[in-house]
Amino acid sequence: MAKKIMVVDDDPDIVEYLLSIFKERGYDTCSANGGEQAWEVMQREHPDLITLDLEMPDEWGPRLYRRFSQKAEFKNLPVVVISGLAGIHLAIHKAVATVNKPFEPQQVLDIVEKTIGKP
Repeated sequence: MAKKIMVVDDDPDIVEYLLSIFKERGYDTCSANGGEQAWEVMQREHPDLITLDLEMPDEWGPRLYRRFSQKAEFKNLPVVVISGLAGIHLAIHKAVATVNKPFEPQQVLDIVEKTIGKP
């Protein structure tokens, strides 16, 4: 079974773009457009890695991270922060990487493969 990546971002264009990049590489995917939806999808899909935007209307990325990282089943879930905000490297200290928008797809794929391996 292929490894699953969850994309969490309130920008539907970014979500669609990342999903297409991951699917082309052979990963399974799921997505959410905000923190509340992300929490529901995580519990149902159990992703192997999450890409997480920081600034979303219903719940900030760091708050969502704190919520799920306190659960035993998700506490070691790797997170790649992808955001247009300044200082993103400070937002989630345990993030495996931080990527500024706009980003190069290969940069994100390299981080994912280094973190969870190939699909």
